[in-house]
Amino acid sequence: MTEMSARMKSVAIKMQEHSSGLVVRYLVIGLTAFLTVVDLFATQAILPSLTRHYGVTPAEMGFAVNASTFGMAIAGLVVGFFSPHIDRRLGILLSLTLLAIPTSLLAIAPNITVFTILRVTQGLCMASAFTLTFAYLGEQCSAMDAGGAFAAYITGNVASNLIGRLVSAAVADSLGLAWNFYFFATLNLAGAALVYFSIHRVQPMQAMTAIDSPLGAMLAHWRNPRLRAAYGLGFCILFAFIGTFTFVNFVLVRPPLSVGMMDLGLVYFVFLPSIFTTLLAGKAVAWLGTRPTIWAALGVAVIGLPLMLTSHLSQVLTGMVLVGVGTFFAQAAATGFVGQAASESRGIASGTYLACYFLGGLVGTAVLGRLFDSLGWTACVIGVGASLALAAVLTLALKPKLR
Repeated sequence: MTEMSARMKSVAIKMQEHSSGLVVRYLVIGLTAFLTVVDLFATQAILPSLTRHYGVTPAEMGFAVNASTFGMAIAGLVVGFFSPHIDRRLGILLSLTLLAIPTSLLAIAPNITVFTILRVTQGLCMASAFTLTFAYLGEQCSAMDAGGAFAAYITGNVASNLIGRLVSAAVADSLGLAWNFYFFATLNLAGAALVYFSIHRVQPMQAMTAIDSPLGAMLAHWRNPRLRAAYGLGFCILFAFIGTFTFVNFVLVRPPLSVGMMDLGLVYFVFLPSIFTTLLAGKAVAWLGTRPTIWAALGVAVIGLPLMLTSHLSQVLTGMVLVGVGTFFAQAAATGFVGQAASESRGIASGTYLACYFLGGLVGTAVLGRLFDSLGWTACVIGVGASLALAAVLTLALKPKLR
């Protein structure tokens, strides 16, 4: 009896150590994500100021700011393609270090063309780190831990949306636009330092043979209807997200809402609930399955759309909360699904998914920006709704793998 009690106590201690280790691990993963993509959406908080600074239309400035997604789509595809030959730690480290250069140069961009080019360059660096980190997590985490690890990474992404926008609005309001970009360049270097001390040097887990070339693996993924649907789903998710949170800024600062610049940053506390709900995505998929989880998340986002068309700030903010919670939750579930659906060459699958995801953001900016400028906010929201509806249809194909 005593021996059995000792064994049970030993097991309990190991489980506790494993649990505490996972908490630290997820914290590091989330913080890495935060420092990787904090530049992506933080600039949206100062869109009205940038529009005035460069003397352009909301659609033109929105496209320039979100041009980073074009760079991210290219880098996601290219890095994913060569992923089997790239050292994860070195690749992530170099990407975040180099990211500080275009971020700093944005402070002195003389016109919107240069600004756009620098945002594309930022996207190249961000997506390189993003894609390699996804591959690293898929290769280094067990099947049991993978869902939580991916959810932690997406949660860090969510936190960067909230804190990045708050900080961007505060720094720009108090110190000016230039110092805003210098500050974020410092955060890029902090991300590189975190990677240097926290990620171990590992080679890609799955070496590829000459027959199983990167191109062959990519084509095989595209022939997989489950992965193909997941790629389309990612496209629709960021299409909807970008359309909502880029152009709602202009709605918020105009009458009847008339939110001030500093208050515009505080508005992005609407992302706070998403930080906590996104962490539950892995568990939701385990309990309900991938498809019901994504459908529920998309349904939450759709409920928020009509609320954003009202003239009452509280209702608009509630709508933004629901869209944020729904799209981030769906993104976390879809990301985890790609890692499971790709039995081989996960780095390439992740890179292709992220390329489609970020391409959706670029297309969303262009299409919904034109709708916003020509037909107004209501037409833009209808476009977002259409994207979410298409995402729900694509989710039908995310069937569990047959054993």
